[in-house]
Amino acid sequence: MFWNRFKTVIFLTTLSALLLVAGQAIGGTTGLHFAVIFALVMNFGSYFFADKIVLKMYSAQPLDEHKYKYVHEMVEELCDRANLPKPKLWLIPSNIANAFATGRNPKHSSVAVTEGILNMLDESELQGVLAHELSHVKNRDILISTIAATIAMAIGYIASMLRWSLIFGGKNRNSNGIGAIATIILMPIAATLIQFAISRSREFMADETGAKISQNPLGLASALRKISDGPKVQPSSQAMMATENMFIINPFSKKGFIKLFSTHPPTEDRIARLEKMVHQL
Repeated sequence: MFWNRFKTVIFLTTLSALLLVAGQAIGGTTGLHFAVIFALVMNFGSYFFADKIVLKMYSAQPLDEHKYKYVHEMVEELCDRANLPKPKLWLIPSNIANAFATGRNPKHSSVAVTEGILNMLDESELQGVLAHELSHVKNRDILISTIAATIAMAIGYIASMLRWSLIFGGKNRNSNGIGAIATIILMPIAATLIQFAISRSREFMADETGAKISQNPLGLASALRKISDGPKVQPSSQAMMATENMFIINPFSKKGFIKLFSTHPPTEDRIARLEKMVHQL
């Protein structure tokens, strides 16, 4: 777990450095300040309201406490072990097996599960999945993802400003042609790759924390295998693609080069790590 936290710090530091370099590329601090403020405002709203937006996007409904009493009891037990307040539970009307956690902090958190995952998994596997999602809440992954998205968005916005500046003949004594092209093309790609690397690192950490909470790494490993082997869908909107990192396994099919921009580690690697944890626990 220490290594995953260390990698997150390194990735965030690298993103911050890229932001400073990109700001310098447009000549001074004015453009940089404007881009950072813009990104902060956008992500401030996302941090406080993204949970409501995402739940509505997927037509989530409160998880019935009578019909799904066993799920509520399972979450209550896991929350006691993890020393967390019980989150709001939601049901997504989808046959695709998946789950995600959202909310800005443990006191304002939600966990959503699909109808498909409740039908597919046995009790041990579902417990592993719920423990994983509670781990995202416990590890403050929503906050970290928001910080990463803020910096990445600012870098992309600076690159866009520089592109339009060059199109309309803008010049800067502190920049050159090669540096401008690198800023416009390479930096947004690098920022996105680092942002996704942070997401993959946090998934590994959530697997580890969740396995410790449930005391059953093989339950989560089995669930990941089942979900991974299940069907995938094509995202119907950019908004859905923007939320793919929230799910326990990417719900959208990706092939070829697009796999390089994955928000999740390879499922085989996650399962292998969980199987090694059996002896540790």
